Amino acid sequence: MKILHRFEEDETGFTLLEMLIVLFVLGLLLLVIIPNVTKHQDSAETKGDAAFAATVQTQVDLYKMDTGSTPTTFGELASGEDPYLNQDQLSEATENLALSNGKVTLTVRP
Repeated sequence: MKILHRFEEDETGFTLLEMLIVLFVLGLLLLVIIPNVTKHQDSAETKGDAAFAATVQTQVDLYKMDTGSTPTTFGELASGEDPYLNQDQLSEATENLALSNGKVTLTVRP
């Protein structure tokens, strides 16, 4: 019995079988987790785009209240002493939004 006890004390590390089992379990977890994460990521991007469109619509409404006319382009919202949109917002708005008759709509992303 003393010989078996000595081998147990000297054992270090993991066996190949133990490593394969751990890798298999991690692989199964990733198969379950990755699709759920990407689904929520797409949903978050869509909600973020909708929130940005609502923010720009608010700025369009403020512009209309201040000037009495609706802007024809997003560039009008970014000009002047006190712009309604900063340059980052302007570039994102021109890429992802459409402005027509004072209404902001979200364009479809590829």
